[in-house]
Amino acid sequence: MADTAARNGSSPGWPTKLLGCVTGLIGLVLAVGGAWLAVVGGSPYYLITGVAMMASGWLLYRRRMLGAWLYIVVVAATILWAFWEVGTNGWALVPRVIAPLVLLIAVLLVMPLMSVRADRWKLAGGAIAAVILLTAVTGFTLGRINQPRVQAALPAASGVMADPALLQAGTDWPAYGGSESARRFSPLTQITPANVASLEQVWLTHTGDMPSSAAKGTYGAENTPLKIGNTLYVCTPKSIVIALDPATGRQRWRFDPRVPDTAIPYTAACRGVSYYAVPDAAPATACARRIIWGTLDARLFAIDASTGKPCQDFGSNGQVDTKIGMGQTPPGYVSINSPPTIVQGVAVTGHQVLDGQDRWAPSGVIRGFDAVTGKLRWAWDMMHPDWNGYPPPGQTWARGTPNMWTAASGDEQLGLVYLPMGNAAADYYSGLRRPPENFYATSLVALDVRTGKPRWRFQAVRKDVWDYDFGAQATLVDYRGTPALVLPSKQGDIYILDRRTGKPLTPVGVMRAPGGGVEPDQRSPFQIFSRWHTLRKPELTERDMWGMSPIDQMICRIQFRQASYKGFYTPPESKRRSIEYPGYNGGTDWGGVAVDPRRGVIVANYNDMPNYVRLVPRAEANKLGWAPREQARGNIGGAEGAGDPQAHTPYAIDVNAGWRMKFTGMLCKQPPYGGIRAIDLNTGRTIWDRPFGTARTNGPFGIPSMLPITIGTPNNGGAVVTASGLIFIAAATDNLIRAIDLSTGKTLWQRKLPAGGQATPMVYEAGGREYLVIYAGGHHFMETPVGDEVIAYALPQGRG
Repeated sequence: MADTAARNGSSPGWPTKLLGCVTGLIGLVLAVGGAWLAVVGGSPYYLITGVAMMASGWLLYRRRMLGAWLYIVVVAATILWAFWEVGTNGWALVPRVIAPLVLLIAVLLVMPLMSVRADRWKLAGGAIAAVILLTAVTGFTLGRINQPRVQAALPAASGVMADPALLQAGTDWPAYGGSESARRFSPLTQITPANVASLEQVWLTHTGDMPSSAAKGTYGAENTPLKIGNTLYVCTPKSIVIALDPATGRQRWRFDPRVPDTAIPYTAACRGVSYYAVPDAAPATACARRIIWGTLDARLFAIDASTGKPCQDFGSNGQVDTKIGMGQTPPGYVSINSPPTIVQGVAVTGHQVLDGQDRWAPSGVIRGFDAVTGKLRWAWDMMHPDWNGYPPPGQTWARGTPNMWTAASGDEQLGLVYLPMGNAAADYYSGLRRPPENFYATSLVALDVRTGKPRWRFQAVRKDVWDYDFGAQATLVDYRGTPALVLPSKQGDIYILDRRTGKPLTPVGVMRAPGGGVEPDQRSPFQIFSRWHTLRKPELTERDMWGMSPIDQMICRIQFRQASYKGFYTPPESKRRSIEYPGYNGGTDWGGVAVDPRRGVIVANYNDMPNYVRLVPRAEANKLGWAPREQARGNIGGAEGAGDPQAHTPYAIDVNAGWRMKFTGMLCKQPPYGGIRAIDLNTGRTIWDRPFGTARTNGPFGIPSMLPITIGTPNNGGAVVTASGLIFIAAATDNLIRAIDLSTGKTLWQRKLPAGGQATPMVYEAGGREYLVIYAGGHHFMETPVGDEVIAYALPQGRG
């Protein structure tokens, strides 16, 4: 029955009609999409709700009170369904109930307009109360979820773990990972959990290396400086090395290798430089102390650590061209962005080969150069194991072989360097790979630094078509009295290996892997995994899909149902998308892990996102204009794998990194998207685990929400842990640097950075004062602001 108020016109009708249209339109979208979802085997909720909302919208448009009551029933049923489907998982409840509750408030507000009762405006009061209650409940729920979950006590300090590196972290930070053992640990204790809240910025300096118009969309500094004696050494995205006063940040000298923009590969980055002191050289001798690093255009430099002038005894005028012997190397294809690892006077370097371009891209050969003369001591080309130096005349190192784009670690005593190896060129197609490539790809390979020959290898993935190359340094530790290393992977597995032999010291299991894809005969029926510890979460289900509202969550559910997903190691397909989980950003990527050797604790930050992948047949890729960069690539930048040609294979590759909705930019998987965890090295048990990163810079359509809610964001860059029990880390996309309590996982201090902090910080002492330093350079892939600031923090003078 129509209301008296509607008939006599005593209240305006347009708000109710407008709300009816909105409700009906939302219902129509849900009904159509819900029918589609139901057909592909998904939840029927959206279809049922959509039909009910269409009816509610029609009744509201006609100003029938029944429409409001029907919508109230829909919301009540939705809440019951949501708790049935996901329980009390706060993030999972957000898209299921928040938008319906917001619309419910509007319905409650218009209900008085459809009534002639004297107390009808009490409904409006109820709506206001509902707003307050909804705000309070939402704030409480989102504030409480994703707090650190302490599961075990922090082990007590039990002595010092031996470090085979010649130079140790302490007053100085002499290597990219603190030492060549890559522990990212500082024994300094001036800054403690009790006083870290007083930490303040004491200096900031600009490097001046910002992207030109041609290089926009490519910068990602990733740098961890070194501190040696009274000098801090910084390397910028374009491979410029700058010497700074560690107490003031003032520049002492600057060396610019003048790398052209055309040499930038996927990312303009310099993760670090290496330091080497020439044995038996007099301190005053030129280049007795030197900085050695590689550039984006694949030159290896050595300069005097005191003056920044080229070392004339190293190569030609202080540099070596590492592209010699590679054959054709188009600009941007071969670059060095990680510091060489120096063991027993040999500077061992790999290089990055531009991903996704050509099956027969330049070689992934590993070289060892004399740290004094720059002469090639040896080269390891897996296809030519008998070659010890440069290729014979007229030949080149084998093209397309797996490369080491990240940083290695080394054992000075054993004379071994540990190489985290990538994949053969064309990551997502394996049919053209040769046996040695299949043997060494996605492996940790230990080379004898005296001969350049492999001593052992540990392979994590068989015939990898997921871009699961090792990105992190292996960290050298002692494990129950055995020289060992901690090896994290992009899959989230953490292995403990005997670093003398490569044999696992902790349990390793075998899982049955799904077959199929475009190369079913190439897929291994089994893959290994760590039974000791994994950062990997359970396999995805339709219920894990997310969004701002039920509509985009429904769309993600449809995409999930339409894609191929058979669990971990689902092979890529060409006729439909497949889901790769975790995606190629990890698990653990190039930031690696930190280890407290005194307490025996691993600190690992990690990502928890899928990729949405499709192999694109060659004819289709050609029509889209996907070609190798030197032919028709056009502007560089963008997400890795998003339209890479993989020339000379039957398929290009299209990767939706993180599996984002094209319209809103939101991720289809529910939060958290990244976390940080403390792990007992002795037992493999989790001490605590927490989502890492707030939503302040994230939001739909690229609009920052500014909400200080811990959502767990994607992160790149590592942590440093101190003997006082602190973890310092930036890495997340919220542009914050934090101090975290090692025992509880709680944030004790944080500061906003002027740009993204996708770099690992470092800790040192100068003039009796402990400093925390980070390069805030931002990162194009992480979509954080680009900057050129190097920032130092310390306690106020007289504190600590």
